[in-house]
Amino acid sequence: MKLNTLKPADGARQDRKRVGRGIGSGLGKTAGRGHKGSFARSGKGKIKPGFEGGQMPMQRRLPKIGFRSKRSLDVAEVLLYQLERLDGDVDLAALRAAKLVPTSAKQAKIVKRGEISKALVLKGVLATAGARAAIEAAGGSFEDAPVAPKRGRLAKKVRTEQAE
Repeated sequence: MKLNTLKPADGARQDRKRVGRGIGSGLGKTAGRGHKGSFARSGKGKIKPGFEGGQMPMQRRLPKIGFRSKRSLDVAEVLLYQLERLDGDVDLAALRAAKLVPTSAKQAKIVKRGEISKALVLKGVLATAGARAAIEAAGGSFEDAPVAPKRGRLAKKVRTEQAE
């Protein structure tokens, strides 16, 4: 074997198809794509995801449901058993320092999951009814806890009554 005699095996390398180069090539006129249809068009017949051939697609037949509240991004949830790591007064700054809530959170809410045995004083922190009961049962207390605003049909009525 010599370097000047090296060549690929027979049939290993094929010449590329030169389409649209006249009748004699066998691939002239429609260039091997046939007549009309999506595969004859540019883009190799690639159709958009979800396209169902003109039929109303599934994502448009189904109703839109729910919404994602922007308010939920401001309130960080803290699980009850995670409060065991903290001592003394617990406020938003203490929760941030313990890396229990992100720095972007404007409020924190304690959710009842697990148990707590320490008596903690929570300042300016929201809590669910179950979490509040568990904290108070352990000897803890709440100071100047913000009350979650009432929402829904009766919210406006409640707010006007409180104002009077």
